[in-house]
Amino acid sequence: MKKGRGGRSFGGERRDGFHYNRYQVPKQVASSSSNPAPAPASSSNSPTNLQNLVGTCSDMCPAKERAQRERLRDLSVLERLNGDTTKTSPSLAVKKFCRTISSADVNVSDIRPLPVLKQTLDYLMKLLDSTNLPFEIVHDFIFDRTRSIRQDLTMQNLVSPEAAEIYEDIVKFHIISHQKLAMCWGRPEISSLCHLNVEQLIKCLLSLYDMYQVIGKGKCTSNKEAEFYSLYVLLHLGNNLPKMGETLSLWYRQLAYSVHLAMEVQIAKKILRYAEMGNFKLFFSSAAMDLTNLQFSLIEPFLNEVRARAIVQFNQSCYKLQPIPMRHLSELLMVKEEEFEQLCKSCSLETSMDDTGIRLLPCKQATFCIPKSGLPFIGISANQSI
Repeated sequence: MKKGRGGRSFGGERRDGFHYNRYQVPKQVASSSSNPAPAPASSSNSPTNLQNLVGTCSDMCPAKERAQRERLRDLSVLERLNGDTTKTSPSLAVKKFCRTISSADVNVSDIRPLPVLKQTLDYLMKLLDSTNLPFEIVHDFIFDRTRSIRQDLTMQNLVSPEAAEIYEDIVKFHIISHQKLAMCWGRPEISSLCHLNVEQLIKCLLSLYDMYQVIGKGKCTSNKEAEFYSLYVLLHLGNNLPKMGETLSLWYRQLAYSVHLAMEVQIAKKILRYAEMGNFKLFFSSAAMDLTNLQFSLIEPFLNEVRARAIVQFNQSCYKLQPIPMRHLSELLMVKEEEFEQLCKSCSLETSMDDTGIRLLPCKQATFCIPKSGLPFIGISANQSI
């Protein structure tokens, strides 16, 4: 197997929260209680030590923040009561992410406990498909509010299976956004949204893996857990991703044996290997047949990057006087012939047609380049045989 991106270094090792690279687990986490938070602080409204912090806020947004944001007209369109920019309600307002925060400013009445965080996330996830607003507006709102959920989890040092489920759902949100934002290809504001979304997806995954390590002591306890580990592997299909922490080869060595052998991880490794070796037929057939819905949603925006690599290989390796039938290439790459022609033209390649009406891709063209705006979103065509 070629070294490819498997040997690429990923930087930015910082996970969520105040503890570097490892959760500090409260003693109470040792039990399997559904609310594993530490013991309450002495005052419900005064600043408290983060080591002993237990949130008491029973709403999705603290009352103090709601009042302040009403006064400042700082309400998202999804939080406004009957469209009024100065009015909201406990059933609409969701706590915003605070970029800078110190322990001296933290009040337990502003922090949501685990059950409220779960309720808040369930509400946010329902918004993904229940609004007529443009998706980027919905994404921007949920993007900020899920960061606030992660912040509340970290401030209370909540590490439990229930907290891990919250992280898993946030990862799912970022993957859904990753897929839907890619469908908005060509709009200039989408590129930065995509980059920031993948950046937070990576941070969520790394924090989730730390939590898995603490909860399960490095052992893979379910297929769902293996599926989330496999996402780290599949992310390496992308060409222009934010950096993670360590090379993929080193990450493999740090995996628990049971995780490494899990079917979901092995399939992800196989698909990445097919892409790096240039075995495009097996890559696309395996992607269509073997991946879970979550795994496929993650890699779908990367499919055209793989197709672009295939086009480069065909263009460079075939004879100039023997153009390739586009129907053959489109079937190989599991895309409609018209969409494949669009992709070639996006990469500044010319196409032609013979006397019988067969569309062709001439080889040895020197004009190939990836457009600055990125490649159009094209999934896997259901009409192509596997």
